[in-house]
Amino acid sequence: MFASFEHFGSGAWDPDAEHSGTTLEQPLPVPVSAGFAGKVAVVTGGATGLGRCIAMEFARQRCRVAFCFVDLPGRDVTEQALLTETACTAMGAEVYAARCDVRDRGSVERFLADTAQRFGTVHFLVNNAGIAMDGALWRMTDEAWRDVLDTNVTGAFNCIRTVSPIFRKQHYGKVVSVSAHQAARPGFGVANYAASKAALEGLTRAAAVELGPANVNVNAVAPGFIRTERMSMLPREVIERAQKHSVLGRVAEPEDVAHVITFLCSEEARHITGQTLVVDGGLSLE
Repeated sequence: MFASFEHFGSGAWDPDAEHSGTTLEQPLPVPVSAGFAGKVAVVTGGATGLGRCIAMEFARQRCRVAFCFVDLPGRDVTEQALLTETACTAMGAEVYAARCDVRDRGSVERFLADTAQRFGTVHFLVNNAGIAMDGALWRMTDEAWRDVLDTNVTGAFNCIRTVSPIFRKQHYGKVVSVSAHQAARPGFGVANYAASKAALEGLTRAAAVELGPANVNVNAVAPGFIRTERMSMLPREVIERAQKHSVLGRVAEPEDVAHVITFLCSEEARHITGQTLVVDGGLSLE
């Protein structure tokens, strides 16, 4: 159902204005949501890597930041979460960090309810939580397929579904999901990961259609290789090949992606929705 034009004033649109040189009798209203200061940003998987950088970028923008994390085998993610929380707090941000498995709807609902209770609402959701379990598809286990799809796609769906009533009620919100260049250009051994990221981009477009009438922007970013802890586990030849095939001759720093994410949450990007911005240094041009 289309919204009424009454709030723009009687002269908000003149079909002859383009040719007559006339101007709008009343300017479009300035969004009350302009700026980042005091806004509430939620980042999933925000304790380490790219997620940490995203959380810190929102803190730098004077947002209140909530991020979630899960414990991972062989890694003390709880300690890393404390470091991220400390870094954001040092920038003057209010921070809420909690364990939350995005695959579990109840866990997501509790985390977002606690966030809204602490900070009053939510303005930005960044679906960053994701995993990879690579392997040739003919050897891929059911668990490897299911865990990657459940985390990367169902996890994002759980978060968008849960935050949607808040966004629709306040008639404002921004969702940015972290996809990957493999969604369009998969390499060997990433069938589950590539499928999950392609599905995430489809979810982005569908959510943009459904939430657009409530003034909610839904977009995705598709990075190439990023210099994080995960990249350090890759063989050197893979990294060198990525640098060689990037037309800029380098891999991304986490800040390169975080800056694009905050741009998509800004008022400067208010007319962008349902899009995937590729942030791969030109890797996909080769």
